[in-house]
Amino acid sequence: MLSWLKRIAMACWRPVRRYARMSKDEILNDDDDSATPDSLLWSRDLEKHSFGEFSFAVVQANEVIEDHSQVETGRDATFIGVYDGHGGPDASRFISDHLFLNLMRHARERGTISEDILRSAFSATEDGFLALVRRSCGIKPLIAAVGSCCLVGVIWRGMLYVANLGDSRAVIGSLGRSSKVVAEQLTRDHNASMEEVRQELKSLHPDDSHIVVMKRGVWRIKGIIQVCFDSYDTNCVLALNL
Repeated sequence: MLSWLKRIAMACWRPVRRYARMSKDEILNDDDDSATPDSLLWSRDLEKHSFGEFSFAVVQANEVIEDHSQVETGRDATFIGVYDGHGGPDASRFISDHLFLNLMRHARERGTISEDILRSAFSATEDGFLALVRRSCGIKPLIAAVGSCCLVGVIWRGMLYVANLGDSRAVIGSLGRSSKVVAEQLTRDHNASMEEVRQELKSLHPDDSHIVVMKRGVWRIKGIIQVCFDSYDTNCVLALNL
């Protein structure tokens, strides 16, 4: 098993170094001097990646953290993932454990990275989690109510690919006039607070009059949650030349 994973990793991420998951324990155990002593805050200073430098900081808002993230770097590519879980940590943890490996598998099979390959990696990860839910719901029924947003950025040979499910946001900054940094949102929110998303949900579920419900002044899907994934098939991935 380990040799198989090693062969996959050699395809695009060579060598691959896992810098960050959203877990203070993993970072603190790394003997990293930049890790902070605050139990709810941890960070890493600037590190090199294939197309520049990166850093990160994490503030934990809940006693049981439902979110995960990761940064994977190699000679030709850099992968960044942010997984905003809800209802529990199972979905975001599963994405953190499987999405990057699925991306490497598809990239190795086709010898490159593209928008279609990112979509395939997302679909494979979703199928894997749904299979886990079906196997586990008999002994752990609440797993059926767990979910996660998924925001990914991949830099591959000077091209930035961004894929998004949910309402996490990717923002790119560039120098504008007078050397001021101008921020531009790259992703489209999939959230029931947006009129176009509500109309899309209603068109996809014409027989369900309660697909979107106003509850406590907020539009929610089935009166439960704001985030929506129905529209991701055609809108979740974009590519930009850096």
